[in-house]
Amino acid sequence: MGWRAIARSAIGTRHQEQQQPCQDYGAVVVAAPRAERERHGVIVGAVADGAGSTPHSDIGAKLAVATTLRYLAGSEIWLQKRQRSWQNWEQPPAEAMMGKLFAKAVARSQTQLAQRASTQGWQQEELACTLLAFLATPNWLAAMQIGDGFMVVSYGQAQADYQLLFQPDRGEFANQTTFVTAASALDTMQVAVVGQPPRFIAAATDGLERVALRLKDWTPFAPFFSPLEEYLWETPHPETDDAYLISFLTSERLNQKTDDDKTLVLCRYEA
Repeated sequence: MGWRAIARSAIGTRHQEQQQPCQDYGAVVVAAPRAERERHGVIVGAVADGAGSTPHSDIGAKLAVATTLRYLAGSEIWLQKRQRSWQNWEQPPAEAMMGKLFAKAVARSQTQLAQRASTQGWQQEELACTLLAFLATPNWLAAMQIGDGFMVVSYGQAQADYQLLFQPDRGEFANQTTFVTAASALDTMQVAVVGQPPRFIAAATDGLERVALRLKDWTPFAPFFSPLEEYLWETPHPETDDAYLISFLTSERLNQKTDDDKTLVLCRYEA
């Protein structure tokens, strides 16, 4: 069966009222999908949340995600050209090695953001956004995070064993976080490599934090994630059959709990 994955966003009611665009963005791809067998291989995903106080952060979020995925997927393509693949590593890569890979992806994103700002006559900070990204194989997972938002993973066959990879970066003061455009972005980047087979991955922007996590101890709320995992299990091609996820993200029940933009990247692996 391989990987099943989907990425979708929904504009928050606050932005609708203010006639602002959705400032979130997320995407997920199977690296170098040249053959069906590669559905069992390497998957990369990313989520970004544009700073609500800046005028072009929606553009920044899309550019950061696209650049990051292009670089991470490109690393698998580079390996395949040399008759190798991330999934063929006998042991998971060292955290320091993946940290360098993610740092290069972030640096590429920063360059792209700076170039777009210069071309448009904007300040780079006007494209400010957070960034979460992952590269996963059937045997291990590597991930990074700059700023808030969250990534939850489960492993093996046990149900409801959802684990939060990183505690969201809230910055020094309330309602603050670190953005990719900040000089300190790479200094605050969190990186993790987990040498267990990832069964389910969920990456999201902070608009879903209060409904998906128990904030007092950052514990994932299993009843939030279980239906999403079941949805991927029951939907052979979620990327083309997204009615359930769109209905969930735009539901009145969810909007009553959060008025922010909402983005979800979901992945599930079956051998």
